[in-house]
This record gives sequence, structure tokens and C-alpha cells, in this order.
Amino acid sequence: MPSPEKVAYITGATQGIGRATALALGRAGYAVGLVARTESVVEDLANELSREGIEAAGAAADVGHPDQAQRAVDELNRALGPADVLVNNAGVLIAKPFEQLTLDEWDATMGTNVRSLFLMTRAVLPAMRQRKHGAIVNVASLAGRNGFVGGTAYTASKHAVLGFSRSLMLETRKDNIRVIAICPGSVDTGLIRDQSMLKSDPQRILKPADVAETIVHAINLPERALVSELDIRPTNP
Repeated sequence: MPSPEKVAYITGATQGIGRATALALGRAGYAVGLVARTESVVEDLANELSREGIEAAGAAADVGHPDQAQRAVDELNRALGPADVLVNNAGVLIAKPFEQLTLDEWDATMGTNVRSLFLMTRAVLPAMRQRKHGAIVNVASLAGRNGFVGGTAYTASKHAVLGFSRSLMLETRKDNIRVIAICPGSVDTGLIRDQSMLKSDPQRILKPADVAETIVHAINLPERALVSELDIRPTNP
């Protein structure tokens, strides 16, 4: 099989939207760099993709930490080459009444949902600028536009993701780099199933593959076309 001409790095790659995106991009012809915290799970997914004939490499890292984020990018760069696409997908959701939310939980939410965007983007953007080519996809949420009960930390973090994406898009478009914010509604993943405050019918809400296919379509538009923000919501929740 010839080497893919395109390389995508994905954070939070082993579960939910990240896993679905890794599969979708691999099947669309991308070599896929997988980043998540647990090395054994990263290796398992890389092997699964390889069995499908998809070139894949993994790097275990907590992308909210600067040394680990940079090390992950360096490892994937050596294994696959520089990223044409970065999907900043790593995220946590802690849904609690405000009075029950701890400072550690607030910091953990901001570290994973916001700080990691800064660190991973900082690590890949210089090479994209040098090549005048690239796409950065930030997985935000409809919570980046609306609040919900129990969502003070999560909603604040996703508003930050949208602000980050809008500003970075204006900075990088002159170098032919597209920044795309994806805003899903309720998605049937462990992120939402584990929350006692959030009730949803898993048969009616989005599936991870729905979000993944939207990401693939957005980055496969002609490079002259930039869809900067996309809302994805269940048709009839």
C-alpha cells in the first residue's frame, strides 16, 4: 500500500469521537497519529487500524502537560511526518452543581479542554506555517454557545474553545491554514453516559461516527474553502 500523502494527529483518540475520527480519517486515506493517556489502549487502536491497512502510530501523553504534548508530537512526527491535520478532541465533562464543584475539578476541566489546545497547536503550527498548509480542528460543543445546569466548568471551557478557534482562524488563514470549530450536541459516549445530571436517550442523540464524518467532510473541502464553525445536533432528540 503506498504511503498516504496526508497525516492527521488526533488527541483523545481512543474513545468516543476521537476513536471514530481516527477510523474515519484512516479510511479516508490519512495516516493517523493517535494520542491518549493510556499506552496499552493507544497501542491496541494503532494495531486495529493497521489490520485495516491504515498507517497508524501512537503516543501516550496527557496533552494538558507541555512536556508530554511536545513529546507526543515529536514521536508522531518521526513515525509519520508532520501533521496536515490536528484534531484537538481531548476533553472531560464534570457536570455538578456549582457549590459541589471543586477547584481541582475546575482546573482539570480547563487543563484538558483548553490548555491542551494551546499546547498541541503550539507544537504543530510552526511546521504548518512553514509549508503554508494545514487544518486545525477543535472539538467544541453546543455548550460553547449555551449553558446548562451543572455545566459551569464545562460550558466555560467550551466557550473558551470557540474564542480560541475564532481568533486563531483570523491569524492563520493568510498562511492557508484552516481552523475549524466543531460544535456537537449530545453524543452517545461515555462522557455523557457517566453524568447523573444529564439525561438523554442514546437511541435519539448523535453517534460518534456522525461527528467524525462531519470532521472528514469539513477538512476535505477544497483548500480555498473554510467552514470555520459547524453545529451538529440530533435531528429529533
